[in-house]
Amino acid sequence: MKSDPPKAIAKEIVARLQADGFAAFWVGGCVRDFLLGREPQDFDIATDAKPEQVEKLFSKTIPVGKKFGVIIVVENAQQFQVATFRAETDYQDGRRPEKIIFANAEADASRRDFTVNGLFYDPLAEKIHDWVGGEKDLRAKMIRTIGKPEERFGEDHLRLLRAIRFAAQLNFEIEAETFSAIQKLAPKIKLISAERVRDELIKLFAPPGAPASSRRVAEIFQKNAGRMPALPVSAARGLVLLRDSGLLEPIFPELAATIDCEQSPDFHPEGSVFNHICLMLEKLPADANESLPWAVLLHDIAKPVTFEHDAATGKIHFYGHENIGAEMAEKILRRLRFPKKQTEEIVVCVKNHMQFKDVKQMRKATLRRLLLRETFPLELELHKLDCLGSSGDLEHYHFLLEQAEELKKQPAIRPPLLTGADLIKLGMRSGKELGALLHEIRELQLADELKTPGEAEAWVKKKLAA
Repeated sequence: MKSDPPKAIAKEIVARLQADGFAAFWVGGCVRDFLLGREPQDFDIATDAKPEQVEKLFSKTIPVGKKFGVIIVVENAQQFQVATFRAETDYQDGRRPEKIIFANAEADASRRDFTVNGLFYDPLAEKIHDWVGGEKDLRAKMIRTIGKPEERFGEDHLRLLRAIRFAAQLNFEIEAETFSAIQKLAPKIKLISAERVRDELIKLFAPPGAPASSRRVAEIFQKNAGRMPALPVSAARGLVLLRDSGLLEPIFPELAATIDCEQSPDFHPEGSVFNHICLMLEKLPADANESLPWAVLLHDIAKPVTFEHDAATGKIHFYGHENIGAEMAEKILRRLRFPKKQTEEIVVCVKNHMQFKDVKQMRKATLRRLLLRETFPLELELHKLDCLGSSGDLEHYHFLLEQAEELKKQPAIRPPLLTGADLIKLGMRSGKELGALLHEIRELQLADELKTPGEAEAWVKKKLAA
């Protein structure tokens, strides 16, 4: 199986279990995505084999959740979760069951979160097993809990957020009773760890990605009609659902404050800051950097706290919102336990996003410093979305693209002409004066007034002699 893709390996794992006399199926999200024509990211397998029996059957396993009946089977350096059919009882912390009971496939399906995630599929017989009405809801494009919504959400409060994520990603509706329960229980999301909430939000606001697979899978629906169409991911719809469900306030109060934060119509005909962010999210490119959605969400995060209305002119101002926003963004990303490097690049985008309106008036050296920033590609994409989410004017964006292309033709611009060691060789001592002189040389280089190390050395010698 060395060159086999995950789907082939997952099918072979089911085949091995069935050959040994066990029931085994693909379960959960991989079945849902497979039926929707999407390429599943992970394949989970459910079986009546006990954990010890799974370990004996496969040569390489990891007992990651053995007491809960979960074994990781490793094949071809890829990991597949194999779980024993189980029922779960006695949820006390809104996250995990206190105990489990090994059960049959139908009971296992009934313990799951949403009907569209409760489908079982036998890849050998090419047969769907549906004990929870998942296929009907899949065709109706509906997110519905298995059983009573308040019970399902009470078992694991993260399901409140997962319902929103699935509805946004699949472009499904949320069934009325299920949505009503989310609104009622929304404050419970604060009991979930920041890491788990962060992971769901990352999926919710992820760029659209590649289009759904066009594989023909109609035959696996047996007598039913056809395959579901490919569906888009919508980060913007996810944000609106967070607002309407009541989850935005407990998760992201700073973003909730943008809902009623109005802007000057001459610059922002789209209205509130919230509307502006939604329009930007709608324009996210499929291949966007993973930090771009977060730069979008946070770039105007300080507008509600810097809001000023000039009664004389009727204009609205947000003086310094980029600097205050950078501080707020850092606190939010730390609260959500984002990696340090990603936090830093998002904060840079928030802090610098207002510079882009002035690029045509910048000195050559200042403009080139902007173009040479490590985060410039990400900042430029944020600027593009910022424009598309308001006036639609991309004049500065295209100007910067042209300037970036011109800079590529001058590779000598990128490394500094001289280093601190070079200046010490010329007779300077370490200290503030050396640093200031290096900065001055760099400015002259970026302005095309010094073009070679030799010119820079001659300039330094003349400066020192004076």
